[in-house]
Amino acid sequence: MNYLIKQAQITNEGKNFVNDLLIKNGRIEKIASQIEVNYKISEIKAEGLWLLPGVIDDQVHFREPGLTHKADIASESKAAIAGGTTSFMEMPNTKPPTLTQELLQNKYDIASKKSYANYSFFMGVSNDNLDEVFRTNPNNVCGIKVFMGSSTGNMLVDNEQTLEKLFANAHMLIATHCEDEKTIQKNLALYLQKYGNQLSAIHHPLIRSEEACYLSSSKAVGLAKKYHTRLHVLHISTAKELSLFENQIPLEKKKITSEICIHHLAFNSEDYHTKGNYIKWNPAVKTADDQKALWNAVLDGYIDVAATDHAPHTFEEKSQPYLEAPSGGPLVQHSLLFWLHQVKNHKISIEKVVQLTAHNPAILFRIQDRGFIREGYFADLVLVNPNKNHTVSKENLLYKCGWSPFEGTTFEVSIETTFLNGEIAYHNGRFYDIIGERLTFGSF
Repeated sequence: MNYLIKQAQITNEGKNFVNDLLIKNGRIEKIASQIEVNYKISEIKAEGLWLLPGVIDDQVHFREPGLTHKADIASESKAAIAGGTTSFMEMPNTKPPTLTQELLQNKYDIASKKSYANYSFFMGVSNDNLDEVFRTNPNNVCGIKVFMGSSTGNMLVDNEQTLEKLFANAHMLIATHCEDEKTIQKNLALYLQKYGNQLSAIHHPLIRSEEACYLSSSKAVGLAKKYHTRLHVLHISTAKELSLFENQIPLEKKKITSEICIHHLAFNSEDYHTKGNYIKWNPAVKTADDQKALWNAVLDGYIDVAATDHAPHTFEEKSQPYLEAPSGGPLVQHSLLFWLHQVKNHKISIEKVVQLTAHNPAILFRIQDRGFIREGYFADLVLVNPNKNHTVSKENLLYKCGWSPFEGTTFEVSIETTFLNGEIAYHNGRFYDIIGERLTFGSF
């Protein structure tokens, strides 16, 4: 169908304005103060609603294949669409890990049949698969993912020669999880000796410490500078790491970029006392001082994109003792709600939110024809009601794992309609059978 959205409050490229918007054949046909058409069309009255480009989340874990008791591409992309996220980039630490071109293609085949949102998948790196990594097509794969610190799955790359060769020869963006494994293991041994069975989530940011993060992040940045590699450092969690990034260079010209995830802004180490393992992530949620510094970095331009690191585990898995409970949690249904709630409370401007969640991911990854409200671009759009609250409860969660660290939270906005490639994919709790498309990318 084609759609005419009437008199929406549009936010795009640093501007807010009330306009009509015409969607035709999956793309934005026209943006103007008044649009009239002389053919049959579905008209949407949008007075008082915010119209934003759909969120592009550059870091999610949808657990398929192999871990589908926690989540799968269909369930989590459905949650994404309900939350205003229209495109995602998924990580390689599935089971088996995405370490060959055949396994990478298998994920694309699954998504082409099951994904409610547009999609791309990172190619994974191990200590011995660089030949496979260098075969990756940069025009239809978002990037290369390297764990410079262990995480869910067994994908730690700790061979110095492998890292040197990767950074020296990578022909596309490298995204890194940065935590120094030796520091983590040293800290773990120390705290186990000190606390034994009393070890709990409150010790998580001390074990996976500021030092562990900075040592690894600075190493990645050093390698990127040495070889002029395109580097994207994921989920910055400490104030100290911010010194590694710049805010005076236009994003289009940056070789080294950074990402913030909402749990590092929403929570701090005091919250472990009440939320425990349910805010246990890697890298860890850190101190209130780190949280404040990260917020300032977001506002000042040291952080380039916002994401979720959506990483579901079952409630039973997260309810285990600290050492057995896996790290990660579900967030993709509520990321845009979180950001727009901050807008309503004057913490951040709506223009900045759109920049972090849509424009900048599109620029950073060179995503073709998405991330902006522009004539000729795909109509990946979100209509938001700024005057209707949304309270997170088990009854309205769409995550397969069935829980959220935001349960009980009331956001002062709600998602009304999500458009995907010009079609209504979600509207006021109802889903339509729209399948997403594979993202494509320009060259660096």
